Amino acid sequence: MTPVMMIANVGSNGAIGRGNTLLWRLKTDMAGFRAATLGKPVVMGRKTFESLGRPLPKRLNIVITRRPGLSLAGAVVTSGLAAALGVAHAEALRSGAAEIVVIGGADIYAQAMPLAGRLLITHVDDAPEADAFFPAIDPSAWTGRDISAYPAGPVDDHSFRVVEYRRAARSA
Repeated sequence: MTPVMMIANVGSNGAIGRGNTLLWRLKTDMAGFRAATLGKPVVMGRKTFESLGRPLPKRLNIVITRRPGLSLAGAVVTSGLAAALGVAHAEALRSGAAEIVVIGGADIYAQAMPLAGRLLITHVDDAPEADAFFPAIDPSAWTGRDISAYPAGPVDDHSFRVVEYRRAARSA
């Protein structure tokens, strides 16, 4: 099976969204998101897809929904995470993508966390009010490595750092 990676912007309080919108304007990080996901199948919930306003270009957009028969232009619609990952795996084999990327929302992240081998988390120096949260990253299950750090500036509302987490080896 193709490895699963999850990518998210997470506030210091675990916040990832409010009212189906992003909490921050981080143009620098958006470029990193694009680079990390380009050419890879992306799996997301319906609300996340709708919040994007359009399918992400040059990526197979796979949407999970509880609405039977829903059709979304520019996306493959599935009824659950297992089906979405099946479609994503087939696409990764077809296209040569090295991994499948889960991009949200909160419920999809929670379901995918046990299956992920890598997390690419932007830790934002802010703790806003939110109604969507990223699952806790258990330090006994994950090893983190700082990739980069950025100060707040003209194109970034807050300072942030990007951390790559890899699932720790399980002891027998």
